Amino acid sequence: MTLRWRIVALVAAATCAAAAAVGVLVHHASRDRELSQARDGARTTLERAALGYARTGGVQGSGAVLDAPGLPGGLRRLVAKGHQGTEFATGPDGPAMWAARPADGQVLSVRVDMSTAMRNISALDTNIILAGLMTTAVVLPLGVLTAERMSRRLRLAAATARRIAAGDLDARISPAARPHDEIAEISGAVDSMAAALQERLLDEQRFTADVAHELRTPLMGLVTAAELLPPGEAAGYVRDRVRVLSTLVEELLEISRLDAGAEEADLSPCPLGPVLDEAIAGTGLSARLRTGTAEDTGQPDSAEDTGQRDATDRTGQRDSADDTGLWHSADGPKVWTDPRRLTRIVANLVVNAHRHGREPVEVTVAADGRTVTVRDHGTGYPGDLLEKGPQRFRTGVRERGRGHGLGLTIAVGQAQVIGATLEFGNAPDGGAVATLRLPEEPERPELSDLPEPPEPGPIHG
Repeated sequence: MTLRWRIVALVAAATCAAAAAVGVLVHHASRDRELSQARDGARTTLERAALGYARTGGVQGSGAVLDAPGLPGGLRRLVAKGHQGTEFATGPDGPAMWAARPADGQVLSVRVDMSTAMRNISALDTNIILAGLMTTAVVLPLGVLTAERMSRRLRLAAATARRIAAGDLDARISPAARPHDEIAEISGAVDSMAAALQERLLDEQRFTADVAHELRTPLMGLVTAAELLPPGEAAGYVRDRVRVLSTLVEELLEISRLDAGAEEADLSPCPLGPVLDEAIAGTGLSARLRTGTAEDTGQPDSAEDTGQRDATDRTGQRDSADDTGLWHSADGPKVWTDPRRLTRIVANLVVNAHRHGREPVEVTVAADGRTVTVRDHGTGYPGDLLEKGPQRFRTGVRERGRGHGLGLTIAVGQAQVIGATLEFGNAPDGGAVATLRLPEEPERPELSDLPEPPEPGPIHG
């Protein structure tokens, strides 16, 4: 049950409880008053009848009766002990108040009929119930309206918090100033938290960009100096480390541009096959390229495919029989994307699969022609990455190998730039699986929908 309906149910229950409590109190107060008045009247009549009986020895015209047959048993026993008293009882003749006292060995009693008083109390109870129902009918819509407003404000705060958690740090609730309003205080606290997080993130982004820019110039000198070293094992190691450092700086610069939102995609229809071929070839690593209709049999599909495997053993293996045909040509199926950024994404995923997983690495295009998966056969992505996504300078568990943790972060950022989604998971039989879903190509207007060119006007000399 949602908070709104809980509040409505609470308002309804409170209203009904209040109406019931008031009804019970009024009922008992009215009944007690009527009984008290009837008891006083019966006692007064009994005293007068007793005086008259003492003077005349009779009760005619006094309203009293000697040894009345309908006298309640409890009151009769009380009089038999020599006491006088009153008792309310409901008999065949209806409700009545009795008063009795001893009189020369007999019971002198007075009966005050209370049928009218009890009917009045019943009518009062009915009116109280109707008033309670009417009050509930009036209060309940007001409670629903109030609960809806509170629920709407809380939902807005929750939606804004989810947007902030998803990375939209510009999201704000902007509550109106309301003194002594707890929801406004919560909304203001969420806005303050978002502003603090945004400021801290911007500081980190500026720091990353400044460090990368400051390192770039001395690094270029270091690269040049490393190239001037005489050949040897030490020189090769220095060049390798300098190359790694250079790659790290370039990746930091790329991340700083992605964080700043300075990257813009150049979207156009382009053939997917050649882009994937180029991405795999650029890594210098082996990867098996498959289409959604191909089955991985582990055997070459044709002599032509065998030759292709031999020629591209480092840059890719292909399993479908039409790999060298139309699908991998410039006239093959096209996707709406930025080919340079798509190449960067796929290359990063392939490099990450080799660095942190195990071969064979497979790049598969689904039957829809827009979904690309990159899979390795290692230990799979760590749970922290699956839960929170890639995080810079974190590679997860030790079994996933070593690295800076920037490749997947860049891949996710570039996917957002081209309007694609990149999801990470683990295969049931082992291995990490990255799934890239490219956006659909926007609809183009038909020629018949385009405005007709204006009629050429006369040419005046």
